Amino acid sequence: MTPERPEPAVPTATYRLQLQPDFPFAAAAATVPYLASLGVSHLHLSPVLETVPGSRHGYDVVDHARVRGELGGEQALRGLARTAREHGLGLVVDIVPNHMAMSPRHNRVLWEVLREGPSSRHARWFDIDWEAQGGQVLLPVLGGPLGAELDRLKVDGDVLRYHDHAFPLREGTARLPLPQLLDAQWYRPVWWRLARTELNYRRFFSISELIGVRVEDPEVFEATHAKILQLLREGVVDGLRVDHPDGLADPDGYLRRLHESTEGRWTVVEKILADGEPLPASWPVAGTTGYDALRHVDGLFTDPAGAGELLGQYRRFTAPQPDRGGEWEATVRRAAYKVLTHELTTEVDRLTRVAHRVCAASPEPALRDRAPWALRTALEELLVRLEVYRPYASVDPAGVVTEEAAAGARRAFAVPEEAGAVDVVRDLVLGRYGDGPGQVEFRTRFAQTASALRAKSVEDTAFYRYTPLLSATEVGQNPGAPALSPERFHAYCARVQRDWPATGTVVSTHDTKRSADVRAALHVLTECPGRWADVLAEVTHVGEGVPDPQLAWAAWQTVFGLGPADPERVTGALLKHVREAGLYTNWTEQEPAYEEAVARFVAAGPCGDTGERVARFRASLESYIRANVLGAALAHLTMPGVPDVYQGTEFEYRALVDPDNRRTVDFPAGETDDADDEEHGSGSGKAAVTRAALRLRGRRPGVFGDTASYEPLAAEGPGAAHCVAFVRSGAVLTAVTRLSLRLTEAGGWRETRLALPPGRWADVLEPGREFTGHARVAELFERSPVALLERAGEPDAA
Repeated sequence: MTPERPEPAVPTATYRLQLQPDFPFAAAAATVPYLASLGVSHLHLSPVLETVPGSRHGYDVVDHARVRGELGGEQALRGLARTAREHGLGLVVDIVPNHMAMSPRHNRVLWEVLREGPSSRHARWFDIDWEAQGGQVLLPVLGGPLGAELDRLKVDGDVLRYHDHAFPLREGTARLPLPQLLDAQWYRPVWWRLARTELNYRRFFSISELIGVRVEDPEVFEATHAKILQLLREGVVDGLRVDHPDGLADPDGYLRRLHESTEGRWTVVEKILADGEPLPASWPVAGTTGYDALRHVDGLFTDPAGAGELLGQYRRFTAPQPDRGGEWEATVRRAAYKVLTHELTTEVDRLTRVAHRVCAASPEPALRDRAPWALRTALEELLVRLEVYRPYASVDPAGVVTEEAAAGARRAFAVPEEAGAVDVVRDLVLGRYGDGPGQVEFRTRFAQTASALRAKSVEDTAFYRYTPLLSATEVGQNPGAPALSPERFHAYCARVQRDWPATGTVVSTHDTKRSADVRAALHVLTECPGRWADVLAEVTHVGEGVPDPQLAWAAWQTVFGLGPADPERVTGALLKHVREAGLYTNWTEQEPAYEEAVARFVAAGPCGDTGERVARFRASLESYIRANVLGAALAHLTMPGVPDVYQGTEFEYRALVDPDNRRTVDFPAGETDDADDEEHGSGSGKAAVTRAALRLRGRRPGVFGDTASYEPLAAEGPGAAHCVAFVRSGAVLTAVTRLSLRLTEAGGWRETRLALPPGRWADVLEPGREFTGHARVAELFERSPVALLERAGEPDAA
């Protein structure tokens, strides 16, 4: 057993490591001396429980009772914890309560359920609709219709095999002729294309390889959390990140039970908040994983006027239809309709059946005589109008499924009386017809379907169709209004410090479509949209073989943001882009000719000789890109909340969408004080800024913790709008340069001054410099576009 140790309840900063067979626990342990010297307090590990063999991410769990063998197993995890502890670090672990891998040969609990059916002691684990499909679980694994694949299904003792798939046979059925044998099972292997319309188990979004788990059941919760809770009790693990709580039947209840079981350990949830949406106040968590912080940091470095001009150029260049990339809200709405009628058809079918069953059995006359088609239409029309991911039991659902949404949904009906189905569905969602089993199931399914729809239609479709500014198409972002004023940034920070001071904050993760440094470069385009249009006109004039203008626009922005890179990386990201967009090809109906044209275009254009023109343009803007890179890094590391540093991002880190952003990182060996400065060698590069801010947080946790304060600081003078500054607890001051290209064009800082709070302020990034009173901003930013100051003479414990 690993002995317990006293540990701060809240990390000062975490560092995310992506574990995989090529980077197991032992490799993570080797990074500990370096990461401790960097200044973080905790390692943040991707999921550690047993997964499908070879998993590169860890979210396809097959056994909650075992630590993953490919990573070294439980003893190696405990060894990592001991090494971390010796260097003053703790561990935070990512957990996956919503789903498991739909891989029977690796998932032994699922194997038992498929063998024994609904009478299995583990049947309650999985969200399966046993009333559908004749009581058989559909397994969409066949490469074609059953008739074409029958000869490839082989009986091997008490196992049915199909290529590398294996399924258990129901007792006493092994000797039946194959067609009868298949009919006798508690499952039915089917053509993979049936998944979207016929499936009878809940999935993770539309991924049939992941089956929903019913953690709302106390017995299932205990079984799936026992190992993690043991590791917490024994001091191996100190805190948790909860993956995708929006998929759960009862996020409120789950988080309460988790809080009680962990005795209040620091826990953050991967909750994506829409603009203006608060985290439910009753949730007993420290906060979110931090995509809301990403939204506000990115918005700060985006020029609103330039973003509008860039949008106009995008529309002229690509000429998209309004609902196919021309207008943000229309694009989201159309994408939502497509997702509901294609990828989530089986979920809507189930929801419609539940609604019709409730209506047919209800004593309420208002619910009677509601045809399934009308209920389905009402469901679809309401779902596509939601502006957040889902309703919750602890939040008034009338603010989510609004009367405005209902009014729009009614317009889909030609007959006003039939439009009454909208009111029926909305009232069921709002709980106005009681809490019977059918009503509760309906509300649960509606919320789960809503969250899957929002993720698939916005993150996985509309973000790839509406692309005037690629840096705005990010988890938690609002591409329709990407820029935020300093006032909104300050208001957000003050609210976080007041309400969720220990929440997580991020700017790069394993799920961001572009790393923070790529987005920092793209933000600069909003400061020079005219020059970008000139560059595009030049490269488009000399380029050939453009598959479609929307792809071309995205491709040129991609290589601008990324800089010189391996063409395979760019091609891979852009092929994923066009498949997710689904305008000319997609994941399930690929168009080889179009995709080959994309690859040729990328090789000859953005990654070919023509791309050198974009590279030169990027190089001419390097100082402004650097200002954004450092400004975003310092703002993130010193704003309210607990910053999470994604692996490798303490240095310049340019990555595209996964799997590009999940590559292994080459870490410096051992402790380091000067693991910089890849750029300037003067302490003004990103690694130096990161290290200085993290060490300051570790040295003075009270300045940044839950009892800290946050005060905006306004500059005065001609460049005041370009200086964003704030003070933490009267002891640490952050100042960053915003929209630096616009600043240069306007004549620079000139006599702009920043009125410092009383006292002497020492420069943390450039030791030996001090400031007092009304500091000249030009002097403050003389050597770097950012400044980190500490009030001189303050005790470290403060």
